[in-house]
Amino acid sequence: MAGGMDLGGGKGKKSLDVAINLTPFIDLMAVTISFLIMTAVWTQIGRLQVSQAGGPATDEEQKQEEQTKTVLLTLFVTPTELKLVADQSEFPAIEAKRGANGKLDLAPLLLRFKELKAQFPDQSAITLQTEDKVHYEDLVRIIDQCIGAGLPQVSVSAVVGV
Repeated sequence: MAGGMDLGGGKGKKSLDVAINLTPFIDLMAVTISFLIMTAVWTQIGRLQVSQAGGPATDEEQKQEEQTKTVLLTLFVTPTELKLVADQSEFPAIEAKRGANGKLDLAPLLLRFKELKAQFPDQSAITLQTEDKVHYEDLVRIIDQCIGAGLPQVSVSAVVGV
């Protein structure tokens, strides 16, 4: 017998009906589905919470803004500089310098955020307006700095008129 089929020269025709054992396939699918469900939780943890700027504010957000003293805080991000604007007052622009490792030096930006939080301790929202030429890695690092400086409500929008 070769593989369950009789290849010998028997007198009658053999039946071609074969029962396929689906148990190994079902086991494989159960393990695969379990693996996918377990790893799906980790995708939620690694996600950045960023909203699109310019959307309508909910009633709860409007009430919170009325209760706390905050300003409209905007950070303009270009490949050459970072400019922080609080309502109508502008802070001096920060030159975008790259360190020896090639990454953007964000220490001056963190100092600027500390100054801002000293003036407006209730401030929790910031809008980043970026040019298209800004590297995605730099944008993510700036968002991380905003969240680390106590500005967890980060919105991102494109620079208008560029």
